[in-house]
Amino acid sequence: MKFDSPLFDRVRVKPNQDRRLRAQSPACNWPGCNEPGTHRAPKGRTQENEYWQFCLAHVRDYNQSYNFFAGMSDDAVMAYQKDAITGHRPTWKMGAGKTGTGRPDFDTAGDPFHVFHEFGGRTHARAEAPPETERRSVRNAERKALDTMGLDIDASAQDVKARFKELVKRHHPDANGGDRSTEDRLVEIIQAYNYLKTAGLA
Repeated sequence: MKFDSPLFDRVRVKPNQDRRLRAQSPACNWPGCNEPGTHRAPKGRTQENEYWQFCLAHVRDYNQSYNFFAGMSDDAVMAYQKDAITGHRPTWKMGAGKTGTGRPDFDTAGDPFHVFHEFGGRTHARAEAPPETERRSVRNAERKALDTMGLDIDASAQDVKARFKELVKRHHPDANGGDRSTEDRLVEIIQAYNYLKTAGLA
């Protein structure tokens, strides 16, 4: 086994000699240098995907003095850095798109949840009109309370009161001969009714 084999250089911390094929490397682009250009360095901001080929000593010198923003004013540098946040892609504020009217074309977009309404778009475009029962804004807590009492969303205040009286009579222990098995259900009904009262639905 030969310990000076190039295969051992892969596991050595510091190879005892540079075994790269220097004959295959182009000459160093540094003026007056004849060493092989084994390292490449970018030519600059205006010459993307173009590189210099330098030897190790000159690529170090080049990297120390390299300035990507050379020739740019301070304002241009700040604008470049700001655009870099979005990957130099065009952006615009919500409601000011590229339709020529200064806003996105909300009129042709479906908007069943009325998200675009505040930006001037039609809320019914490409969407069916909501049923009459859903026109009133109903919170999730209201839905839960109405469901607890076995009522629909369009129930009136009179319906809520009548249903409450009916459920209390059905689940109250006094009306069931002292049976307390439905007491938990009665507590839920009372809490639901109290919430609907505070919400103005009873």
